[in-house]
Amino acid sequence: MRICQLNRKTAETEVQIEVNLDGTGVSNINTGCGFFDHMLDQIARHGLIDLTVQAIGDLDVDAHHLVEDVGIVFGQAIATALGDKCGIKRYGTFTLPMDECLSRVAIDLSGRTAPVFHVKLPSEKVGDVDTEVFREFFFAVADNLKAAIHVENMYGENSHHILESCFKAFAHALREAIEIDERAKDKLPSTKECL
Repeated sequence: MRICQLNRKTAETEVQIEVNLDGTGVSNINTGCGFFDHMLDQIARHGLIDLTVQAIGDLDVDAHHLVEDVGIVFGQAIATALGDKCGIKRYGTFTLPMDECLSRVAIDLSGRTAPVFHVKLPSEKVGDVDTEVFREFFFAVADNLKAAIHVENMYGENSHHILESCFKAFAHALREAIEIDERAKDKLPSTKECL
């Protein structure tokens, strides 16, 4: 099974994450940031990844370190659970409408880091979290998963809806990219024979 459990402890945060890439979408998430917990739950539910996240951080400063460090460990955990990536589809793309907004995420599990975040948010906060930290989350995931992750919001008016549509689209795109291709389950999806 494609499962990984990782821990990271710094002077600013302590993060414990467990992923099961072949799960059913069960989650147990507690970061101390309600909206961020809600977004991580979307990844589990829509990505069909069993996900446990227990994290504490210096929220008296702000949520930046916590959100970024969760992204670091999440990316590392997925990379570890994928192993040699043999048989995966590698690519995933999903366009997701949510009420008045539309967002798209494209992923390539190439072994090369290439994050793109084209999302303009009309408000500075959603719940208790600064909206600018979510760019750092996706960049941290891309860097530690060694993937191209392109997140784009085409239009929208509500920051909650925009971010949630991005996270849901990310979950669906990731689900597609990590899925085993039954027609090529013994092959690496690359002419280089290396990812």
